[in-house]
Amino acid sequence: MAKKFTELRAGMSQAAREKADGMARQMLAEMPLNELRQARGLSQKMLAEVLHVQQPSIAKLEKRTDMYLSTLRSHIEAMGGELDVIARFPDGSVKISNFTDLGAIPTSSTPA
Repeated sequence: MAKKFTELRAGMSQAAREKADGMARQMLAEMPLNELRQARGLSQKMLAEVLHVQQPSIAKLEKRTDMYLSTLRSHIEAMGGELDVIARFPDGSVKISNFTDLGAIPTSSTPA
């Protein structure tokens, strides 16, 4: 008979539990779009309806390794999230602000 997870976890050392927790946090912090969508409890069809596209478009987008930031931003926002672009360096991280207004309607200005 299979043991319950809580029983298995109770038998683990503190170090093993901490290592497992760390691995779980990392797995949740890094995932492909399709897994993120599933973790949010959304089907491709549901997301397609929010984005006003066909379901195959969602499947195709989730397989892409290269896309516009505006496309990724709309996909993330349709799942109820917010997209930030972060550059990481050995001496720290910087949020890139150029992409903050990607979805905004451009305003025209007349040069003086």
